Amino acid sequence: MRMRCAPLLALPLALALAACGDRPVSTEINDGTFGNATMNNSLLQMGAVSATQALGQRFASEVDPTITFPFDSAALTPEAQATLRRQADWIRQFPEVRFRVYGHTDLVGSEAYNKRLGLRRAKAVVAYLASQGISPARLEALVSYGETRPVIPVAAPEERNRRTVTEVSGFVTGRGGQMNGKYAAVVFREYVAGATREHPRNRVIATQVAPEG
Repeated sequence: MRMRCAPLLALPLALALAACGDRPVSTEINDGTFGNATMNNSLLQMGAVSATQALGQRFASEVDPTITFPFDSAALTPEAQATLRRQADWIRQFPEVRFRVYGHTDLVGSEAYNKRLGLRRAKAVVAYLASQGISPARLEALVSYGETRPVIPVAAPEERNRRTVTEVSGFVTGRGGQMNGKYAAVVFREYVAGATREHPRNRVIATQVAPEG
């Protein structure tokens, strides 16, 4: 009798482990767990939710991450400056978060020249954000894709290709993009701020976590 009970006792445990194994990494918190600070904080610490990805989605949904440039230029137009001021206002809310600016060009000119031009554009954006009070230590302009990632693949001047894109890249301290208890307060603040306002472009459910006490 004792030997026959062992498989019966093992069966529920095996089913539970199988269910856990089916859960994808980066599972998104939805309405079913929204507001459950303990569950969400546990998921964050286990790496089930990427804080970098969550904040990146929120950033892109609330402000335009892209600005465009005149032909063969890294000069910021008044429209671009207005967009960057909105970016700076958003970035200022999260002093623990780092951002990276990617520079792009259209397909006119040599690849080597366009790579340099893309970097000049990225550096111009970083300089402007810094002038708005954002610490340069939180901003990176080390990446230029030049002409290699056009929005419109045409070998002609195209404004939509002459652009920079600002993205969340991680945290000032610590490694990687996975949230842990030390940075739970970041998403908690984001939840508190976001819960009081409606964002038409934002369809991503915010994640609530409890700050460490």
